[in-house]
Amino acid sequence: MTEEYRSRVERKQAKKQQSKPKKSGKQKKGSFLKKLVLSLLLLGTIGMVSGIATFAYFVMDAPPLDEAKIKDPLSSTIYDMNGNKIAELGSGGEKRTYISYKEIPKVLEEAVLATEDVRFYEHHGLDFIRLGAAVIANVKEGFGAEGASTITQQVVKLSFLSPEKTLKRKAQEAWLAFRLEQKYSKQEILEMYLNKVYYSNRIYGVKKAAEFYFNKTDLNDLTLAEAALLAGLPQSPNNYNPYQHPEAAEKRRNVVLSLMEKHGFITKEEAEKAKKIPVKSMLAEYKQDTAIPYDAFIDQVIKEVTDEADVNVFEDGLKIYTTLDPDAQQYVEDLLNSDEYFTDKKDLQAGIALLDTKTGEIRALGGGRDKDGVAFGFNFATEKVGQPGSTIKPILDYGPAIEYLKWSTYHQLVDEPYSYSDGTPIKNWDGSYEGQMSMRVALAKSRNIPALKALQEVGLERAKKFANKLGMGLDEIYESYAVGGLRDGVSPLQMAGAYSAFGNNGVYIKPHAVKKIVFPDNTEIDLTPEPKAAMKDYTAYMITDMLKSVVKSSVGTGRLANVPGLHIAGKTGTTNYDKETRQKFGLPEGAVPDSWFVGYTPNYTAAVWTGFSKRSDEAYLSTREQKIPRLLFREVISHVDNGEGGDFKMPKSVVKLPIKIGTNPPMIASKYTPETEIVYECFVKGAEPTKVAEDKPEPLSPVTNLQAVYDAATNSISLSWGYNSEKLEDVTFEVRITNDKGESQVLTASDLALTLTGPTPGAVYTFEVTAVHEKEQQRSETVSTTVTVPGENTDDQNNDSEEQPSPEDNVPDDNSPDNNLDNNGQPNGNGNEDDDGDEDNGGNGNNSEQPGDHDDQPTPPQPDPTTPPPGNNNGNGTGTGDGGNNSGTEPGTNNLPNRPRASGSVEQQQ
Repeated sequence: MTEEYRSRVERKQAKKQQSKPKKSGKQKKGSFLKKLVLSLLLLGTIGMVSGIATFAYFVMDAPPLDEAKIKDPLSSTIYDMNGNKIAELGSGGEKRTYISYKEIPKVLEEAVLATEDVRFYEHHGLDFIRLGAAVIANVKEGFGAEGASTITQQVVKLSFLSPEKTLKRKAQEAWLAFRLEQKYSKQEILEMYLNKVYYSNRIYGVKKAAEFYFNKTDLNDLTLAEAALLAGLPQSPNNYNPYQHPEAAEKRRNVVLSLMEKHGFITKEEAEKAKKIPVKSMLAEYKQDTAIPYDAFIDQVIKEVTDEADVNVFEDGLKIYTTLDPDAQQYVEDLLNSDEYFTDKKDLQAGIALLDTKTGEIRALGGGRDKDGVAFGFNFATEKVGQPGSTIKPILDYGPAIEYLKWSTYHQLVDEPYSYSDGTPIKNWDGSYEGQMSMRVALAKSRNIPALKALQEVGLERAKKFANKLGMGLDEIYESYAVGGLRDGVSPLQMAGAYSAFGNNGVYIKPHAVKKIVFPDNTEIDLTPEPKAAMKDYTAYMITDMLKSVVKSSVGTGRLANVPGLHIAGKTGTTNYDKETRQKFGLPEGAVPDSWFVGYTPNYTAAVWTGFSKRSDEAYLSTREQKIPRLLFREVISHVDNGEGGDFKMPKSVVKLPIKIGTNPPMIASKYTPETEIVYECFVKGAEPTKVAEDKPEPLSPVTNLQAVYDAATNSISLSWGYNSEKLEDVTFEVRITNDKGESQVLTASDLALTLTGPTPGAVYTFEVTAVHEKEQQRSETVSTTVTVPGENTDDQNNDSEEQPSPEDNVPDDNSPDNNLDNNGQPNGNGNEDDDGDEDNGGNGNNSEQPGDHDDQPTPPQPDPTTPPPGNNNGNGTGTGDGGNNSGTEPGTNNLPNRPRASGSVEQQQ
């Protein structure tokens, strides 16, 4: 019994011991969870405290809610490139009409709330629901990807803060929005917003915007579609400007209508009805502004500041530092408004954009002509004025071909009857075809068919990619774009920006008028764009080299734009009306609405457009008017550029080689290739040709007009001949002298004459002259002549010299280039030189120079061999005959005694 009891007790104790570890494990697990929760709570508390402390730190120096800043705007000052003040934009410069909340119609208020802040009447300055969505977007896409600002926050930003996107500014914005809500009612805050917001065209405030865009002074007259357009504009005023970008404005308006429907402000039927109204039909006639200095340039300044910095130029008290060159700006404006180049044709207009090639800084903008004191009208320098014509070819056709296909400037293209891919024929501007030509020639002569072929070889997508790197902003591209048929047109500023990259080693810097802005609290925003490599340096240089041919080549279309002393590259361009427009206005076939010249030097880039502000039956350019852009470019570039930039520097990635014209594939010209058959072309290094043309040297020309005359008075024979002066380099003359007595000698002459003294009496001498080119190892055909020296049994009549093989060869031909050259070493047949005999001899050919001293006038033969020849060629002296040039006698070295002696720059050959 006792043992049984003990065993039961032992079993219980054993069970207790087995259960103890399990209890200990549960206690440990519970302890870990407790510590984790406490740690998280601690971290949360620390984070909350840190967040509060950071928020407090950020808002510590937040500006006060100054009511004056809400209602009293500060003017902004604009400075030129030298830091000099040029204009002030303030309360008198902007267009504004203040309204109260009571004047705001319900349809406008609902459109604004649906677009900007649908929970405006529910929050206290911050919309945490919208904020959460923005936080998620910013985490995914980066800080600043999506905004969450309420209308209250926007009022704070427009009134008190800079537009920088930092945590500090957002914290201050939130704090001030909360305080603004405490101080003002919702209706007052909405009133502030609608009076402050910017609507493009220097319009501030919704009431002035309604008057400007719709000619409505009472907001209650606004339709649903008009209210939606106004509500959508502030997000990006310039990009949604309905006058300049009607399609974008219409899309934005329709987004607002959809939002109004979504939030229950209007029905689906009302939204769809309003969406069907074209934006253009809603707009009032465009109104222009009052005069202001340099309005075209300042117009661009306002656009850049409002787009890039999101500030109010007319209220924020900014200091705006620009790139303006006031001298260039004034010159451009004066040039546009002069009558030197323009005709009095109705609506004829022009626009000029001048940039610094290396920096992209805008130096001057010519926004139009004859504005009659009206400022801020349509800016023909910065707005899209028309299609670019052939000025697009370097951007869409040949630039991409070099960049992606590594074409050389010599790349061969065939100008022939051709069609677009859809079968539509394409023609050149003159309706002709010129066959095979290089890319350089095709661009210089502005041939359309080679340009289309280049675009097709590159491919549309790659061409679009290349063009968009140069700021062209193409959403789509068609084959017709190859010759400038862009649907939406381009602006001079846009074209100048694209071309400047070619002159800047392929680096594109967006054209800009503003360098920086300084706020009243001295904080600054740098608005200088970042440089971007748009193409390889070899592409930029090779396009530049070809565009120089457009200006300076004899076949180039841009020769009128050339300025002596400057290295200019550029391209012309013209456009044509389509058939429908011609028929509508009764325009002739081939009528030209636009003419362009875009060019650059290492220092400056300028784009010049001439065309019309309106379409009419007179809106086409005459041949003279089509030249205006080239003439204006020449005037502007010669005024601003002194040539100190030198020439464009060829990069190491480019090789320039002499190419034999007509070879395909290209072959390097040999040393025997005639200069007239050589052209110098650029190749991408590594893609240059290596094969040399197999040209043979030209036959060496024989001497001409060989004459031998015996002079009894000096007992000597004067020998002379002619030779092309352009081919005299490295040429000597081998003279073989023989007579019927068996005497002979061979001399080498470097001049075109020599004298043989002491000839054998009664002998008949034969002189054979051969031109020799030692370097090329060439010999010409031999020309000979004979002369008889009088003796005891010799008739004087036998002294007449005759040239072999036929006497007729000595008859001068008045039309022969060998007998009538301009001082090139050839006789002109009558002794009178082409410089009117200006040798102090009255033009009669009776020169007194020694033969060999004047190699372009050989001594003519005389009818009587006993009469001394013109010119004292007796050569009497004391030369040693050592083979050098001398004018004396030399001893005989052949095996015959008493050999005659020759003088006059000769060398004796054994």
